[in-house]
Amino acid sequence: MAPNGVSSQPTPEPLQLSLLQGFPATARPAGGPALAAVRPVARVLIESPLPHLDRPFDYSVPAELDDDAQPGVRVRVKFSGQELGGYILDRVAESDAGQPLVPLHKVVSPVAVLTKDLQELAGRVAARYAGTVSDVLRVAIPPRVVKVEKELAGAEPAGPPAAPHDLSGSGWTASSGWNRYRNGAAFLRHLASGGSPRAALSALQGFGPDGWPRLIAEAVAAVRQSGRGAVVVVPDYRDLDRVQAALEDILPAEDVARLTADDGQTPRFRSYLRVLKGSAGVAVGTRSAAYAPVHNLGLVVCWDDGDDLHVEQRSPYAHTREVLLLRAGQEGAACLLAGHARSTEVQRLVDAGWAMPVEAERTVLRRTVARVVNTADSFEQERDPLARLARLPGAAWRTAKEALERGPVLVQVARAGYAPSLACETCREPARCPSCQGPLAMAGSAAVPQCRWCSTPAPAWRCGHCQGTRLRRGAAGVLRTAEELGRAFPGKAVVTSSGQNVKATVPDACALVVATVGAEPVAAGGYAAALLLDGDSLLRRENLRAGEDAVRRWFNAAALVRPATDGGIVVITADDTAAVGALLRWDPAGYAQRELGLRAELQLPPAVRVAAVTGGSTAVGHFTASATKLLAAEGVELRVAGPAPLLQTAGTPAAGSQPAGTEGVDVRTLLFIPYAQAATVTRVLRATKAAGAAKRTEDPVQLRLDGVDVL
Repeated sequence: MAPNGVSSQPTPEPLQLSLLQGFPATARPAGGPALAAVRPVARVLIESPLPHLDRPFDYSVPAELDDDAQPGVRVRVKFSGQELGGYILDRVAESDAGQPLVPLHKVVSPVAVLTKDLQELAGRVAARYAGTVSDVLRVAIPPRVVKVEKELAGAEPAGPPAAPHDLSGSGWTASSGWNRYRNGAAFLRHLASGGSPRAALSALQGFGPDGWPRLIAEAVAAVRQSGRGAVVVVPDYRDLDRVQAALEDILPAEDVARLTADDGQTPRFRSYLRVLKGSAGVAVGTRSAAYAPVHNLGLVVCWDDGDDLHVEQRSPYAHTREVLLLRAGQEGAACLLAGHARSTEVQRLVDAGWAMPVEAERTVLRRTVARVVNTADSFEQERDPLARLARLPGAAWRTAKEALERGPVLVQVARAGYAPSLACETCREPARCPSCQGPLAMAGSAAVPQCRWCSTPAPAWRCGHCQGTRLRRGAAGVLRTAEELGRAFPGKAVVTSSGQNVKATVPDACALVVATVGAEPVAAGGYAAALLLDGDSLLRRENLRAGEDAVRRWFNAAALVRPATDGGIVVITADDTAAVGALLRWDPAGYAQRELGLRAELQLPPAVRVAAVTGGSTAVGHFTASATKLLAAEGVELRVAGPAPLLQTAGTPAAGSQPAGTEGVDVRTLLFIPYAQAATVTRVLRATKAAGAAKRTEDPVQLRLDGVDVL
């Protein structure tokens, strides 16, 4: 499309008329700049969040910019009276705009940061999530840092290695850590020989020389030996540090590039350019590393795909796992989806035969993992009838006392803070903020109650039901738990890891380590024992994935404990459910298969895809009606749920206090999409959103596909 609004591709009539508004034809002035002699037309993708501008626009290339204005470089262009950034997608000989083109304003940098493969991947991701290519590239390509470009200006592109990577003397062997897993050694041999296998690994240990970082490093070393590159994506910086160290134990440090926004713009952009030029063959990092332009890609790895940190928090809300799956299919690369537990999405791939399970035999498993005890089973209930009522039953206390003589003991709790919920001492009604009706909490034993929503202190709180003035602490947070354990085990050190004070590692000293779920530090020699408290609270969360998420968090903590042969023991205090049974048997795959079967029967994700349309009731209604009408014309009928009002927060009415159709109330409609029709539905949803944005006749809606928190 030309910048004056004339499309180079067929455009729906209503959208075309809307785009033409405000873009008068602009002929090149007499005596204007001479154009490039060869391929004088640049097709530019403009950096804009507007869905109806998610298409190439044609610009002429002045002769003085001919050398630098190559596909993949950043440019600045004039568009509707504004100067916008963008990327050159291609150079062509002529445009079909039918009128003179506006010239490129300037080339920001001659470095081609957008490769052809990345351009194709961004288009696939945008299509899958009904988003825009511009939004995908905003995540994929780091912001420019001029001094880094100058540092690397003289470096020549290295390209893929001409020969297999030499790993002699590194201590790596072709099947060392993978021998304990069924299909493990075969998977590595296939990688090393240049194949592209796809596997779902259920890793046993989270610490020590045989932990999961070493397994991933060995898989990457195998694919490097075949002369190909690799991309490894982990949820957070703690996992990143461990995997990077494991990779650099086997591979040269200069062959590994670290990509994470937590390091800042300069290190991230430097690593990106190293990968782009081919001087690093392995990219490891958090979400954005999934797009790293690795040459001759041979393997993509996603660790712990069930962690919600893998979900991009900005549009189009892509999940790292899905990005890597798309990339593996596009570039013919191998794929490794690894974790201590298994998500239902990965189980679906295994059931479909797309991925091969890599699991340990039961005899190996029993030698490698800790023994698991449930205080709510019939045996423990007979020994301690009050165990179900106590937060720290007698069996858990005895286990901790004995284990503290041998090493550190991990205590996993569900909530951060000190007392995250308070109630009236007299009537047990939840304590609410007088200003906004938010929940009150206490940051310490002598702290003033404070609202968790608006942070307003409530020193003179009075119950709105019984007029009582005394507060009762409800759920115990990590700080209160640490305080109570310090009194229960005098003389023992207590370490906390939560919130803004998350620890990556702890020494092997005899100490209690109290951590919130997901913040458990790693002990080099493993924990002597682990107490998994508040399990019922995790299972009672109002979320479709509550059980799956609780199992994942339990397995991640239990994998940090020493093997049963070394005295390692895990005590869980939750009621005896299918989720607890999976931990007792150490059978994450069995639980994932059971969950997937139940959801398939009910036609819930991931057995189907789900699209959430959120916004004002009128806008959501119009969007849903337009989309379903277009889908009906193509013979597609969807199961629709809603619209329903969203759960409200501070200062707004509670959900259900007003009808869904009331003006001013945000509502949400869910569309359940069978996989066979997903491509058609996402295309129609994307077009509907673009058409609505072009008309500007109503408020925009948020369109989100496969959100993990919408059900």
